[in-house]
Amino acid sequence: MCAVRSIEVMYRYDALDHQIVSERVEQFRDQTRRYLAGELTEDEFRPLRLQNGLYVQRHAPMLRVAIPYGLISARQLRKLAHIARKYDRGYGHFSTRQNLQYNWPRLEHVPEILAELATVEMHAIQTSGNCVRNITTDHFAGVAHDEVVDPRALAEILRQWSTFHPEFAYLPRKFKIALNGAKSDRAATFLHDIGLNFVTDAAGEIGIRVIVGGGMGRTPIIGHVIREFLPWQHMLTYVEAILRVYNRHGRRDNIYKARIKILVKALGVEEFARQVETEWEATRDSPSVIPQEEYDRVAAHFAPPGYEPPGDEDHALAFQLAADRAFSRWFERNVHDHRRPGYRAVTLSLKKPGVPPGDATAEQMDIVADLAERYSFGELRVSHEQNLILADVRERDLPELWRRSRAAGLATPSVGLLTNIVCCPGGDFCSLANAKSIPIAEAIQRRFDDLDYLHDIGELDLNISGCMNSCGHHHVGHIGILGVDKNGAEWYQVSIGGAQGINGDPALGQVIGPSFAAAEMPDVVDNLIGTYLGLRTAEERFIDTVRRLGLAPFRQRVYGKEAAVA
Repeated sequence: MCAVRSIEVMYRYDALDHQIVSERVEQFRDQTRRYLAGELTEDEFRPLRLQNGLYVQRHAPMLRVAIPYGLISARQLRKLAHIARKYDRGYGHFSTRQNLQYNWPRLEHVPEILAELATVEMHAIQTSGNCVRNITTDHFAGVAHDEVVDPRALAEILRQWSTFHPEFAYLPRKFKIALNGAKSDRAATFLHDIGLNFVTDAAGEIGIRVIVGGGMGRTPIIGHVIREFLPWQHMLTYVEAILRVYNRHGRRDNIYKARIKILVKALGVEEFARQVETEWEATRDSPSVIPQEEYDRVAAHFAPPGYEPPGDEDHALAFQLAADRAFSRWFERNVHDHRRPGYRAVTLSLKKPGVPPGDATAEQMDIVADLAERYSFGELRVSHEQNLILADVRERDLPELWRRSRAAGLATPSVGLLTNIVCCPGGDFCSLANAKSIPIAEAIQRRFDDLDYLHDIGELDLNISGCMNSCGHHHVGHIGILGVDKNGAEWYQVSIGGAQGINGDPALGQVIGPSFAAAEMPDVVDNLIGTYLGLRTAEERFIDTVRRLGLAPFRQRVYGKEAAVA
């Protein structure tokens, strides 16, 4: 039996952090009281609740809890489970923004929820509103085998800088920043308002490749590199320059044209970059330059845990892999390389067929907290794919971890496969959605429930959004499904060829043709897969076949010859 190894290698609040969060809780408690007493109108209360992550959804309020750069401790996860039981319906939904959402809290209970979150150094600040939202990064940060720079310390510095920043509290529109420190871009930096890719130059100095103007939603755009190498000490000064140009010129008269990607397109990339450089040159020596001692202070929170030296474990693991096919399947899909010999990162799947993607019950959260303490130094990660990650698991513990996670419904071996579906809550909950997403995901999972067939299909990302806001990231799915309204009925538009750019090749999917009724969707996906299997070359992924052949053969299979010609 493995001993508990809870260390919490993560940032811990200082006195100022505690004060800020506690004062915000009391402030919102009074605002909520005044609203419920009729002293604040709905229009007056709306920006106040949005600043605290509280939405009004189709059936009930929705509270979005921040999980900065996707890092969370076992202690914090247990608190989320407690809140789910006490104030919600016993579960939470992990989103593509590495946050957690409660779909059924009562408005009068939200201040109490925020107060409980504060006891474990959590909050819902800036998870909504026209401000800098939750900072995101690679869910393997700090342990990735291909990592150039651990981005977590700079992600935390960026979080602290952006929280309640008075100059950027009322931007033209919401603003999302992602950081990546690895050769593989698992943070999708080209699809954010600002993407920061950490690199090193020939002398070994650390810098940042700055990407601006990416995003999905109504007008999907791949971001543009506006600076190839920025000294890391100037991360904040340069982000400030970008935000000032955006704050100055961004549209405030049209919500659909307010994002920075529209401004970059309107000005042109060269002109936008010129204005940023001009702004930066005038302010680059501001107090926002990051001193080495401040970086070192924050980075100390992310020091490596007490790793054990590698042992003679290869033989035992190889024996287990050969002896148990189910374990081998899980190992192949859900266990990932680690920079430390003798360790692996493990994905705990929230994609069990029949369960909405990203949902976890309170009981499962408690179990994951136990697993994190026993096997991964008491911390875990939330991925953009709506799964949970144990980042530091000894190889010798993998069989036992697999048995425990499988018993809890957390070991579906589908990472990277078609049924590892990314899906927003859709019309079942969201008042913005045109159509339901969850039933479509469940129908597709039921159709493709044969693991052997899934492995034959190979790597394939299927993403579903209930509306053009693209919370399910349908634009970058190898197969993307978008819910649309058609004369008051729910229909689904299909695109293929998207990619978030893990291998440096971000792409937006192309719509294959007219939309489909809900009942047709499993057949549509089946036909797309059948086309690929019939036309692929050896070792070719679905996305590769689409790029080689284009849309025509897929359209023909789905719609028939006449529709393909039309």
